Amino acid sequence: MSTRLSVAVIGAGYWGPNLARNFRASPDWHLAVICDLDAERAQRVADSVGGVPVSTSLDDVLADPSIDAVAVATPARTHHPIVLAALKAGKHVIVEKPLADERERGAEMVAEARARGLVLMADHTYCYTPAVLKIRELIADGFLGDILFVDSVRINLGLIQPDVDVFWDLAPHDLSIMDFILPGGLNPETVAAHGADPLGTGKSCIGYLAMPLAGGAIAHVHVNWLSPTKIRQMVIGGTKRTLVWDDLNPQQRLSVYDRGVDLSLQSKDTAADPRAANISYRLGDTWSPALPEREALAGVAVEFAAAIREHREPRTSGGSGLRVLSVLEAAAGSLQNLGAPIRIDVTETNAEVEDVKA
Repeated sequence: MSTRLSVAVIGAGYWGPNLARNFRASPDWHLAVICDLDAERAQRVADSVGGVPVSTSLDDVLADPSIDAVAVATPARTHHPIVLAALKAGKHVIVEKPLADERERGAEMVAEARARGLVLMADHTYCYTPAVLKIRELIADGFLGDILFVDSVRINLGLIQPDVDVFWDLAPHDLSIMDFILPGGLNPETVAAHGADPLGTGKSCIGYLAMPLAGGAIAHVHVNWLSPTKIRQMVIGGTKRTLVWDDLNPQQRLSVYDRGVDLSLQSKDTAADPRAANISYRLGDTWSPALPEREALAGVAVEFAAAIREHREPRTSGGSGLRVLSVLEAAAGSLQNLGAPIRIDVTETNAEVEDVKA
């Protein structure tokens, strides 16, 4: 289909300029307008992409019949009213993470999009990086075997957010990646979270989140605003191989280790140590798959257009965003209960999203 779709970017703050730049560069899209309450800020973004009309009125943008879709890059607390207004105006929507500031509001957004036959896409940008796409492929092909654990670390110095804690700020990245790569998506039955606020900011600045997964596996996420070093790493252990993703190492983002623990056929009667009778250690090769270097947001723009044209759910749909919200809300509940595990109604979440992972 050669005709470009028309998109408006709502919000010219931190993330809006990145969306504007990628939509402007995409052959699938015509960037129609930058909308922000601050006209000067909107104009700066418009000028940075070679000149685009600006508007301070969301109502005017949504009333424009030539605009097919909107990209929402505003604070999380505003996502619900903006997205609902856009959907009711007949616009397809992509919204930055998190999908909403409450799970119930996110569910309403997902239901509204489906009732109207419109695309609601979560901008889980990391899921469109070459590294994460490769991880998803390797897991789907069974290269790692059955997943035993996922251990994710996302720490750096700042930025301490004024309206959300470190879980809501950083963990959505890791949770959306897990939802994207794990067979069946992210569906833990319980979530336990521990947080600390050593600076007295009124919110957790350091956090640890643990989730049991299917088959006895476990996922763990460490997020931190106070670390002097920056780490973006995920370790995924399987019954066959273990994968390490180091997002800050462009020379070797992925490393696959043919090392692990195997169940041995050795008899307990002949084993030197009966406690180790059924365990053996595998020490094999390590290799790093070659990955292309390309901006993930370009892939986001392509997927958004394809989902609209093909009348299908995007890879990171509203359902994916809703699963992430379910974990975040359970984590908040666990924090309030001194780290006690909070149960998630997996059946209810799956029934609401009916997500298609194409």
